[in-house]
Amino acid sequence: MASDFRLVAVDLDERTVVHRTRQIEQEREIAIYDLLEANSFTPVGSPGGPYKLTLAVEENRLVFDIRLEDGGAHRKVMLSLTPFRGVIRDYFLICDSYFKSIRNAPAAQIEALDMARRASHNDASTLLKERLKGKIEVDFDTARRLFTLICVLHLKG
Repeated sequence: MASDFRLVAVDLDERTVVHRTRQIEQEREIAIYDLLEANSFTPVGSPGGPYKLTLAVEENRLVFDIRLEDGGAHRKVMLSLTPFRGVIRDYFLICDSYFKSIRNAPAAQIEALDMARRASHNDASTLLKERLKGKIEVDFDTARRLFTLICVLHLKG
């Protein structure tokens, strides 16, 4: 039996998105698909879900708009984006180097950049879990996929 403490739908607030590349759109689709296949999402003090989640950015805050499966309001959790700015910037730089290296770099360099990319993503996922502590409990894989979606949100205009 599936847990009631899980996400059954995830959306990104698209109000300020101007354009995404096909690659970014594909990352968004994969992250949402993987998230819905397996996740652990427990708003602290909640009697249970399942939940629908909309991620948004409002006034330098990351907003987790949590609704019940029937669409009824449940709660909003807001986190400052400030602690994430550096890790997002570093992650984007590493990803950029990685994707550029795929074209013509030696295999060892590509592997090293891929390892750095994964390590950066893991560090950011750990930060997200820490920042959510006391608000929403998530497992590591759920945090990783949510961080991917936060990055997609961050790639506006």
